[in-house]
Amino acid sequence: MRTRQSRRWEICLLSLALTVGAAGCGSGPEATTGPLTGRAAAPVAHSDAEENAAAKAALAAYSGYLDASRTASARSDPGHPALPRFLADPLLTRVRLAIRDAKEHGAMRTGKLVSDPTVVSVDLAADPPTVEIQDCLDARDYRLVTVKDRKTVPGTRGRRYLATATAARYPDGRWLVNTGAAHQDQPC
Repeated sequence: MRTRQSRRWEICLLSLALTVGAAGCGSGPEATTGPLTGRAAAPVAHSDAEENAAAKAALAAYSGYLDASRTASARSDPGHPALPRFLADPLLTRVRLAIRDAKEHGAMRTGKLVSDPTVVSVDLAADPPTVEIQDCLDARDYRLVTVKDRKTVPGTRGRRYLATATAARYPDGRWLVNTGAAHQDQPC
């Protein structure tokens, strides 16, 4: 007869195995699936106008994300209503947690963040359609400071670095930025 505690451990281990198994099988946007018949599906052709419209909408979402993130960070407000207008998970949660963490440590972001994004790819055949964005962020005047005295937090001096992001078109037609990475080791 199993005890309640051993049953909890079994459920925990099963959940862990399922999570690790799914993460290791390539369920992200880089994973591809196709028909089991062995024939490759014909690529869907999209017009230049459709791709340009997607690129424009994705860049607008990216710009909105940066603006909303700066505003939320300056106010130490992880629940700022503009964030979900431009962001989706998992990036939305990461941004909110970073703002909350800074707030809990008595810090906030201030200053100017300069962005120069470009679209590097548009994939309207993906499910969901995606646009990859590359940016050279200039964070030299964008600082993490203490709320109390506005002094720069040691070790957080900004610089110019490469950033990448993916915007996806959601079923409601909105383009939202759902992944992003700061490559601070790669100056631009």
